Amino acid sequence: MPLTARQLALATLDRQLLLERRRIDVAEAVRQVCALQAQAPASPYLALWNRVQDFVPEDLDTAFADHRIVKATLMRVTLHAVHAEDYVSYYAAMASTLRASRLYDRRFTSTELTDADADELLPQLAGFLARPHTGAEVEEEVAGQLGEHAHRLWWALRTYAPLHHVPTGGPWSFTQPNTYAASPTTPGSAPQDAAAGAQRLLLAYLRAFGPASAQDFARFTLLGRPVIAQALHDLGDQVVRVTGPDRAVLFDLAGATVPVEDTHAPPRLLPMWDSTLLAHTLPGRVMPQEYRPLVVRRNGDILPTLLVDGQVAGVWRAADGGLELTTFRKLGKAAWHGLTDEAEQLSALLADRDPAVYRRYRHWWDKGIPAAETRMVKD
Repeated sequence: MPLTARQLALATLDRQLLLERRRIDVAEAVRQVCALQAQAPASPYLALWNRVQDFVPEDLDTAFADHRIVKATLMRVTLHAVHAEDYVSYYAAMASTLRASRLYDRRFTSTELTDADADELLPQLAGFLARPHTGAEVEEEVAGQLGEHAHRLWWALRTYAPLHHVPTGGPWSFTQPNTYAASPTTPGSAPQDAAAGAQRLLLAYLRAFGPASAQDFARFTLLGRPVIAQALHDLGDQVVRVTGPDRAVLFDLAGATVPVEDTHAPPRLLPMWDSTLLAHTLPGRVMPQEYRPLVVRRNGDILPTLLVDGQVAGVWRAADGGLELTTFRKLGKAAWHGLTDEAEQLSALLADRDPAVYRRYRHWWDKGIPAAETRMVKD
């Protein structure tokens, strides 16, 4: 029988550790879910709080400091936190896309520098960033050779060179200005490395978000169709075809299972840009179509969301020493009880770290978010 939309949503939640918090090491949790969106420094912490039983933020601090989890530009040309042992493969898969996103952009091409000019600086950059440096320090180093073009060249290199963001302290480990270091293990750039990387990334994606279509994987990564088709072919019987709603062709790991349709999905308060909302073709599996314009802003910001029975039902923000929960529809007592309990626990975590988390995004609420109900929750 074809899988239903409900089963696919539950499968995603299950593999994302959102049906039940697991007692698991933070680095292994990151590996299990493939990658955590890290555009906002707080988001990996809040993502793991939703997924790891008895999550201790200091454990993630330590994992970043020990380089067991690294932060780098990868999928969709955005910052992700990934298991250090996965970085090399993920980077190999994404390197061509990362490079093209910058060297074919008019902000680089307008300098009249060539691709070779940028690539020739990679060994020098790796040597200079054997020790951590800020972006301004890198620009100063590059300016010695390229003068006025140093800013735009560094803009390109900081995205496609194999670099990690270095933790510098603060409540979420990373503060401004960004500090960079060369990857200790420099990924190769040979075609076979890219192909092997794409295969490993696809397997990790299906483990974390499957069953899924080739288009879903393209949405998550921005990899091209030929690369994805080749990865599916090369993986052979490690990947199987399954049938989704409307007879859609989906792929999954051999032997993987999907929850039954009446499985309970507990309430969750997801962080900004949670990968669960970005891993499949629009609007996604847990986002009702009519709510997408309320959650995904025109500039691409994705607000912190409330999940009720496995679907987005509203948004939340830090306010007045607690959390303000806004729903797009009226909820029953049981749903509010579950959300309130989650919000009290999250408010307690934020009180010890950063009670005004995501403060720079308050303007979206100032511009108005349609609300069916709004409640304040404090620890």
